[in-house]
Amino acid sequence: MSEKTRNRKWEHIQACIKKDVNFRSKKTGFEDVELIHRAIPRFNFNEIDISVDFAGKTLKAPLMINAITGGHEKALKINEILGETAEKHGIAMQVGSQRAALEDPSLVSTYSIAREKAPTTVLVGNLGGAQFAMEYGIEEAKNAIKMIKADALAIHLNYLQECVQEEGNKVSKGLYDKLKTLKSALSTPLIVKETGCGISVEEAGDLNDIGIDYIDVSGAGGTSWAAVEFHRALDKKQPLLANLAKTYWDWGIPTAISIVECSGGPARIIASGGIRTGLEVAKAISLGADLVGISLPFLNLVQDKDPNKIHQYVETLIIELKTAMFLINSKNLEELKSANLIIRGNTAEWLSFRGFEVKKFAHRQRIALPEEKNKK
Repeated sequence: MSEKTRNRKWEHIQACIKKDVNFRSKKTGFEDVELIHRAIPRFNFNEIDISVDFAGKTLKAPLMINAITGGHEKALKINEILGETAEKHGIAMQVGSQRAALEDPSLVSTYSIAREKAPTTVLVGNLGGAQFAMEYGIEEAKNAIKMIKADALAIHLNYLQECVQEEGNKVSKGLYDKLKTLKSALSTPLIVKETGCGISVEEAGDLNDIGIDYIDVSGAGGTSWAAVEFHRALDKKQPLLANLAKTYWDWGIPTAISIVECSGGPARIIASGGIRTGLEVAKAISLGADLVGISLPFLNLVQDKDPNKIHQYVETLIIELKTAMFLINSKNLEELKSANLIIRGNTAEWLSFRGFEVKKFAHRQRIALPEEKNKK
């Protein structure tokens, strides 16, 4: 089993690097979100504070290199570079699923290298929900945390991917109760994350009921894992699975919508799924997110022969985020979360049908209209 898991991890990496694995017609929804320009910011640019508390530590920016890899010898170098990047910029990092290393301890170094290179910043462990529904329990969770000295543990939900891959485990009965057990038994913060299909308000409500600390929406619009499995199925000459994966290529809740659906409860929100720019980071936080996760751009950049490009990308995200905040008069992330914005188009329609009051986002900061001022 460990050899199959190891090979599958590398096949996923290769598909993401070499194939078109983006959603085809469905977008993230951020194209429908407009921040309101303020012509005279009330502070200087260098006063902007984008620090955020996450998993008991303070990050310099609300960014996380989201789950990418581990579990294959060639993944060690990738996690080494990503760990160095996270540490240098004071952002978080989440490793890929640690299942391979639990099955084969010789692969532990492909994950633990991240902690060696990122000794002080937030590092998040990662295991699959399907495995917990089957046989995993508290021991496996604690081993994953110990493996990388994790500050938090993510349980990923990838049931679409499980449905369209040959090795898929379509087992979910009992997972909710297992999450309850993990939340009670672990002192480490618990994250429940999707993998590109988004999380609905119904699911968010249930996760809040059991006290999950963070919900990573991982919405539709970025990498489609059905697309990844489509390419794997073609390579393995499995036409039935390839057709199934093609049918569900664009399945899921767009990221911007999922942020709104999941916000409002006690769980803090991590936004991921197709976020590529600092402006989109600003929009995600303004919609209700506390932190933003990004995967595919980091994976692509880590392949580049110029190591400075990955650092330049983080710096670009930060300057773009600060520019958005300056232009909408938001001095810190709390002010950004309460800034006025407009939601229109398909995103507004979806949210309205789901019972969300879209107009309230445009009036979170009450501004007196000219005629109101004249009455005084």
